[in-house]
Amino acid sequence: MQIHPASLPVNMLAQPSTAKRRIGVVTTSRADYSHLYWPLRELAAHPHVELGVLALGPHLSPEFGNTIQEIERDGFPIQARIECLLSSSTDTGMAKTIGVAILGVADALAAWRPDILLLIADRYEMLAPAAAALALRIPLAHIEGGEVSQGAIDDHVRNALTKLAALHFTSTETARRRVISMGEEPWRVYRAGAPSLDHLLRSNLLNRSALEARLQLTITRPALLAAWHPVTILRDTNSEADAFFEAIAASPGQLILVYPNADAGSYALIERARALASTRPDTHIYVNLDAVTYWSLLREVDALVGNSSSGIMEAASFALPVVNVGMRQQGRERARNVIDVPANRHEISRALAHALSGEFRSSLTGMSNPYGDGTAAKTIVDVLVNAPLERLLVKEPAPVPSPVPSIVEKELREIP
Repeated sequence: MQIHPASLPVNMLAQPSTAKRRIGVVTTSRADYSHLYWPLRELAAHPHVELGVLALGPHLSPEFGNTIQEIERDGFPIQARIECLLSSSTDTGMAKTIGVAILGVADALAAWRPDILLLIADRYEMLAPAAAALALRIPLAHIEGGEVSQGAIDDHVRNALTKLAALHFTSTETARRRVISMGEEPWRVYRAGAPSLDHLLRSNLLNRSALEARLQLTITRPALLAAWHPVTILRDTNSEADAFFEAIAASPGQLILVYPNADAGSYALIERARALASTRPDTHIYVNLDAVTYWSLLREVDALVGNSSSGIMEAASFALPVVNVGMRQQGRERARNVIDVPANRHEISRALAHALSGEFRSSLTGMSNPYGDGTAAKTIVDVLVNAPLERLLVKEPAPVPSPVPSIVEKELREIP
């Protein structure tokens, strides 16, 4: 997306100050870091930006791969390392993690005072930096607002972050319109596309032999990638998991499993995955896959099954068949590579057979991805560097619609 001067407020057209703009970026896990990689690269290289990364949550957890090491290897400046993730698999643990995170983030932001703080998506941990930044009067910029995932508390978190943010970068045009309909001023809202798709154009994906060497695995056909996360909107976050595990246990060919998110119920899912791998031949589990490895794997497997957003957002770029199970991604925009099924073993198995058929794969030829074309990072950074800091915190109130008469009022008016 190109930014045209006519689309910006008048005082966004001024030349940048010689002083560097201090931009903080929050990342909590392998999932959001893979989306933020190219925006971080653009920010790190920009002559008018002082970049600082705030890493927290699962990044610092050995249980989830200690992925802070990936940020260190990539050379991004880590401004703060915030220990906050409780070793827990309950909703109480999630709630307490938010509280612990607020304390650590507040100290880090108060000490460094960035001009803008960039957040992404919808993980519950993101409520902590958003709350701390609001109290410290630090404007928020938010990526991937306006989307819908009714089967997770992520949906509520995403909408809360949207209302707290001063700038918005949406993945689709529908999402952009939804953010504006929530009362956000149009000049604050940009359709950038999903930044994870920048990997497709800008990262050197691994060929099959290099991928196999990285995974220490020989990929055989049919190869099925499985990604399952707790359904956090449900009281029993794993109530849909039985059908999923029963179906993939009976699936044909090779099965490649990735770890779930650090949500309530994740420990039970990890144990189920390990138990399955111990009994089902040619089944492999990976705790963490970096973005390039994961993208390369999407290009090589025959289908993806589960309830991961990667099946909705990234898989479409490879025209990869996806069996999306249950309610976690309910409401998201999707391309025609996605087959939606309820959490029912037989429905999942039938959908997998269809997804692996040559007929279905052929039907996806020429499809496009509604989440963008791989140019999100440049749009995001252009806006962050030029946004008018003095205008960001004060929002104009949304117009109030005219009142709609109630049924009683209408009936009273009709009385002669």
